[in-house]
Amino acid sequence: MSATPIRVAVVNDYELVVMGVAAILTRFPDQVTVVELDSGMNPEAEVDLVLYDSFAQGQGAALDVASLVGQTDAKVVVYSWNTQPELVQQSLDAGASGYVSKSVSGEDLVKQLALICAGDTIVPPDEDCDGAVGRWPGDEHGLSPREAEVLALICQGLSNDDICNRAFLSINTVKTYVRTLYRKIDVDSRTQAVLWGIDHGFRPDRSRVRLDDRAGATEV
Repeated sequence: MSATPIRVAVVNDYELVVMGVAAILTRFPDQVTVVELDSGMNPEAEVDLVLYDSFAQGQGAALDVASLVGQTDAKVVVYSWNTQPELVQQSLDAGASGYVSKSVSGEDLVKQLALICAGDTIVPPDEDCDGAVGRWPGDEHGLSPREAEVLALICQGLSNDDICNRAFLSINTVKTYVRTLYRKIDVDSRTQAVLWGIDHGFRPDRSRVRLDDRAGATEV
C-alpha cells in the first residue's frame, strides 16, 4: 500500500459518469486523491494513474493510451463492464497497465489501483458484469448501465453493428437492449431515442475540473 495517497485523474466523455466514479474514490481519502475530472478532454495535472471509464468509449485496440497520459508518466487503468479476455488483452497490448471490472466494490477498486500503481498487472475474471456501480446517464429513468451505454452510442450516430464492435456485445444482445430501452423511455424509433437522449444527458460533455483541497474545485 502506498504511504501517500495515489493521485488519480478520472476520464470519460460524460460528466455524470466521471462524477460517479469520483464519488466512489473520495470515500477513501487516505489511499486515493482524485486530482482531476475530465469529460471529453485529457488530463493535464500530474497524476499517478488515469482511471479510464469505458462507458461509450473506445476500448481494446482502440484505446489511445498516449493521448490519455499526455506529457505525464501516469499509468492508464481501464474501468469497465466488459471483461472478455480478448478485450482485456487488447487493452494491455495498447498500453494499459491494468484493467478493473465494475463489479468490484469501492474498497476493492482502491486496492487494485494501489497494486497497479505499485507495478502489478491486474486483470478481471471473465464474467458477465452489468452491475449498478457509480452513475450513468438515464439511471434515474430506470436504464441499466448496458441500456444506457447502447443509447449513448446511438446518440453518437452508431449503427447496431457499430455498437457491437464498440461495446463488445453480440448483435442479438444489442437489439435486446434497444428494445428494452425504447420501452423504458417510451419511444418507437431511433430518431425519437436520439432526441430523448439529447434532452436527458446523453450528449457528450467537454470539461476539465482540477481539484485542490485548499481552493476547492477549479473548472478549466
